[in-house]
Amino acid sequence: MKAVLALKDGTVFSGKGFGAEKEIGGEVVFNTSLVGYEESLTDPSYKGQILTLTYPLIGNYGVRKDSFESDGIQVEGFVVREHQDFYSHRGAVKGVSDFLKDFDIPGISGIDTRMLTKKIREHGVINGSLVTSKDKIDVESVVEKAKKLEDYSSFDLLPKVSVKEKEFIDAKGIVPNSSSKARTDKTIAMIDTGVKLSIVRNFIKRGVNVYRLPYNVKPDEIKDLKVNGLFVANGPGDPERAVDAINAVRELQSELPITGICFGNQIIGLALGGKTYKLKFGHRGTNQPVKNISENKVYITSQNHGFAVDKDSLDGTGLNVSHINLNDGSVEGLKHERLPIQCVQHHPESNPGPWDTEHTFDDFVRELK
Repeated sequence: MKAVLALKDGTVFSGKGFGAEKEIGGEVVFNTSLVGYEESLTDPSYKGQILTLTYPLIGNYGVRKDSFESDGIQVEGFVVREHQDFYSHRGAVKGVSDFLKDFDIPGISGIDTRMLTKKIREHGVINGSLVTSKDKIDVESVVEKAKKLEDYSSFDLLPKVSVKEKEFIDAKGIVPNSSSKARTDKTIAMIDTGVKLSIVRNFIKRGVNVYRLPYNVKPDEIKDLKVNGLFVANGPGDPERAVDAINAVRELQSELPITGICFGNQIIGLALGGKTYKLKFGHRGTNQPVKNISENKVYITSQNHGFAVDKDSLDGTGLNVSHINLNDGSVEGLKHERLPIQCVQHHPESNPGPWDTEHTFDDFVRELK
């Protein structure tokens, strides 16, 4: 197939198409991870975005079912330098192109992803239109469609990635042989704004039962569950649109231990009176250096976010900055000076990425009463 990726500013990349034959639009972003394309493709935080991978060779180890972070592909489109049809891995069940076809997602290969990445770093994330077709593609029409795309912040993406109804996940049923030391017999409410499955697994393996709740759950519904703590998940889009989750945290801040990851960190910041802003090109990769201020330690972390909490907006909120990004000084974690509320912007569950900060889950479990 032929393929064209056109950006809002008129830049055009022509290459080879793979995956589905389709026309889509979205915000074009890049990820610098060397591995983990299965996890990235299925990460709900990428909903509404066209994902570009900077690592040049993609597909050589195929697709493994146990690496998924959701029930299917979440990105709108996929951009790579070289797509490898031949794959080799004992756990692989199919190739990347077939995987994309299964979920009707188009991909483009054979373009200069280094040039595209440098452009995004210089000018910021940008809307783009991607077309794959067996027939000739009208490039001018693709450019025009890219120019007409709405801003990423205008989309309400949470209904597309959240569970529709309450789900209960019994840790004992899933990990029946875990030791009594690991079992906590505690339960948390999880506001599902697009949670990665590896986050759920991290709570389950610590013996914590999970109520996975819709993004628009009401505070009274959470109270009725009589849980030991509240977790706010990662997810796509502008955090200011997560009105229901913000309200839930605001109303329950004095009643439950609360934590969050990524999007959840931003929601907690907004709920307690802080502000958020959009980063120029975001943090998406597996080697972001983060400093824990109180411990004076630096961790290498996995990240995927385009927004951050404004540290200058935290006066009077009770929240203090607990972690910072050493590349640009942005907020990577918050901790309340009085209440059992703490959260992080990076991903301690990784997948892909290093497990330097997995202890974040243990810290929260210890807070559960």
